[in-house]
Amino acid sequence: MRATKPGLRLAARIGLFAFAIPATVLAQGTTFTTLERGRYLVAAGDCAACHTADGGAPFAGGRAIPTPFGTIYSTNITPDKDTGIGRWSNDEFYKAMHEGVGRDGKRLYPAFPYPWYTKIGIDDVRAIKAYLNALPPVKQQNKPPDLPWPLSMRVVMAGWNTLYFHEGTFRADPNKSAQWNRGAYLVEGLGHCGACHTPKSVLGGPRKDEHLEGGYGEHWYASSLSGDLRDGIGAWSANEIVEYLKTGSNGKAAAAGPMAEVVQNSTQHLSDADLNAIAVYLKDMPGARDQREYATKSLDDAMMRRGRALYVDNCTGCHLEEGTGIAQVFPPLKGSAPVQAKEPATVLQAIIGGATVVATKDKPTALAMPAFGWKLSDQEIADLTNYIRNAWGNHASVVGADAVANIRKQIHEAAAR
Repeated sequence: MRATKPGLRLAARIGLFAFAIPATVLAQGTTFTTLERGRYLVAAGDCAACHTADGGAPFAGGRAIPTPFGTIYSTNITPDKDTGIGRWSNDEFYKAMHEGVGRDGKRLYPAFPYPWYTKIGIDDVRAIKAYLNALPPVKQQNKPPDLPWPLSMRVVMAGWNTLYFHEGTFRADPNKSAQWNRGAYLVEGLGHCGACHTPKSVLGGPRKDEHLEGGYGEHWYASSLSGDLRDGIGAWSANEIVEYLKTGSNGKAAAAGPMAEVVQNSTQHLSDADLNAIAVYLKDMPGARDQREYATKSLDDAMMRRGRALYVDNCTGCHLEEGTGIAQVFPPLKGSAPVQAKEPATVLQAIIGGATVVATKDKPTALAMPAFGWKLSDQEIADLTNYIRNAWGNHASVVGADAVANIRKQIHEAAAR
């Protein structure tokens, strides 16, 4: 989701489960069961979201994926033989998924989440390939990445892989239940949750010692999935996790930004058994080691007074004066993990550019929050954000006007792409 919300328009247009399966594919020896399994796994991997550009054909690539180093464009994964994966063998496709190496032998960039897909079993990879082979082929040339030298040379990925990539199919933990292991397989492999929810180093590699403790995805901050009570999901029940993934919201939060696309294209289509397995695995995550006691020494009374006045004028109509929101309609700000996240980017994105709650099968009404960037200055948004993040018992780091200006710039750049 960006300022103009192309992500949700994209998701609605894709109709992931509406693709017809050509009879010619079945004639080549692929069973209907394999194709249905592949369809499900493609949804679990959220392949459509990245491999479909806004206004483009499903799975034909071309979506701009912003990174701290430049822009990478997703590739065509339809079965077109000239521009897609129509000439790829099963082994070549598996090598891309498992090792991060393309058919031409060149290394892939980790914007394609092979560091997580490496955990997918070979039978699942082949089912994914079978389903992609059944899609309508689309002739669309891939775009080269817009990266500076030397990152434009794919050979540098050899060094990055040495530091951050650990090849290997998922291995079940014999000390855990089958349900826990299924959840781990989905979270750590197909779902590649750590691609956004784990902080990254200056080289863009996941910080293993802060696994799932919050990170960035397309300029939105993916909050912690750890057991923290304040800025993680420690206060969420397993049922609340399932509800959020299945419907896009629960009594504590509503999906926005890239996570709204994940729910739209992926998690709402998963079985209840898999959603419960994910919840079991995530509820076993420990809290962050430092419990995130962020410094607030620069938060003064005058700032809070200014922020409260802005909140009363602009926010109480939906979120109420005490920040409690309206159950199952407008999410609470009081006690909210996304609001108290280590980084304020998602709150700033929502205030500046607005946000739309994803429409799902079980909750089809897509309620929207209006944008306030047009009427509030950078300093006013900073004051409002600091109030929201530190009122009603909330506790989070202080935001400056410079951070607001940076997010505003990112929203404008995304809208221009």
